[in-house]
Amino acid sequence: MSPNEARVALHTGLVILGLVALRLVAAAFTPITFDEAYYWTWSKHLAGGYYDHPPMVAVVIRLGTLIAGDTEFGVRLVSILLALPMSWAIYQAAAILFGSRRVAASSAILLNITLMAAVGTMIVTPDAPLLVASSFLLFALAKVLQTGNGAWWLAVGAAAGCALLSKYTALFFGPAILIWLFAVPGLRHWLGSPWLYLGGLVALLLFAPVILWNAEHGWVSFIKQMGRATIQDFRPAYIAELIPTQIAFATPLVWILGVMGIYALYARRAGAMPARVLVNAMFWVIVAYFVWHSLHARVEANWFAPVYPAFAVAAAVAAHLVEWPPRWQRLAEFCRRWAAPGGVVMFVLLVVQANTGLLSGYRRDATVRSVGVGWRETAAAVEAARGRAGATCVLAPDYGTTAWLAFYLPKGTCVAQHSQRIRWVNMPEPDASQLAGKLLYVYESWLGDAPYLKDRFARVERVGEAQRKRGPLLIETYALDVLEGPKFEVLDRAPPLELR
Repeated sequence: MSPNEARVALHTGLVILGLVALRLVAAAFTPITFDEAYYWTWSKHLAGGYYDHPPMVAVVIRLGTLIAGDTEFGVRLVSILLALPMSWAIYQAAAILFGSRRVAASSAILLNITLMAAVGTMIVTPDAPLLVASSFLLFALAKVLQTGNGAWWLAVGAAAGCALLSKYTALFFGPAILIWLFAVPGLRHWLGSPWLYLGGLVALLLFAPVILWNAEHGWVSFIKQMGRATIQDFRPAYIAELIPTQIAFATPLVWILGVMGIYALYARRAGAMPARVLVNAMFWVIVAYFVWHSLHARVEANWFAPVYPAFAVAAAVAAHLVEWPPRWQRLAEFCRRWAAPGGVVMFVLLVVQANTGLLSGYRRDATVRSVGVGWRETAAAVEAARGRAGATCVLAPDYGTTAWLAFYLPKGTCVAQHSQRIRWVNMPEPDASQLAGKLLYVYESWLGDAPYLKDRFARVERVGEAQRKRGPLLIETYALDVLEGPKFEVLDRAPPLELR
């Protein structure tokens, strides 16, 4: 490595460390989301699979809480630190594919300043380890291309297996890799090589715990997620949501560079054919599926996470390798110069808004229900009511409220969701004695008197309410009802809809 290349690598590393440090600070004082609390409950009982997703997110959280305890910071610690190996992998992949340290450095930085990566590693979801695995998959494929050494297919399989352990979306990497091999004449010989299939075997072995868990539970997780792929109602209006949400998640300037880069790679304006085809295949296969999916249902913005490593490389190519006409060159220069500051500003503003509501004048916004601002105080009010009533267990009607209660109530408190028991199948159920005594039912008061209560209990008494607030904004009011005399089993063990 030349002195100039060393300086580029050092500068890139310092920038990435600064961005990681910023996320660690934000993670320490941003309340946990209900999804994070839900995945935290998984981490207490590790298993081969869960109703919603494969187990990698639970493993990530478990590692963090072993280091920093059952706190918001502990839940998020390892997920945020995973940005370091993710950045290394995408840096190396871009350097190999396009032979430029400037492209490599920009790829790593541009990926990190997207909200997809910045928020997606701070707020722990399955997308965090998926981003890391996707970056290593691109790196391993680049090494296959660079070295011609079949043993790198084992690394490809390991990265693909880790991606599958993170989220089922990783299944699309298989077709993407095959398209790459078929489309590049010089790579077709791998289709007859045992190394390719050994790599596939590695991926399958890593994914085997998820398969076994599903086999033991009626394939419920596969059915739940794969069921989304069928078109029942044709509603193309959802397509209109795709671009605005991705502009926001990529940040506008990175998105512009990424679109320019994808076009340049398609038009053969930068890079060798194998590199161009690889980036395009890793991007377009997943994008094409979600465009199709949007013909009948909403596509959540974070579902595009696995394409972001390739998209960041394309953005860096647009910024450094393409000779654009003067007007477009000025646009590319502007985006390259201001993308990082712009991304940092967007991240900071989002964190401030989620914690305070300041930017919306303390009115409701998209973060207000998912981020658990005010839940410590709410949980204290629930615990006080539970103590006064002498309730032996706290019930809730949905997994989000159940998970928040489990996280914020005193450790060891009996908390259970009375329905959808498949979500908690890996966790031990409450003792029969805990369910036989008084129960405190916590639910949003706007639901009114829940029919569930009157039908299943001899006595239902409202004992209070607990409010959740963000500053002056009242987010939710929870009704607190004491339940006694169950007429049936307290926990509804009916099979999930997917198995009926």
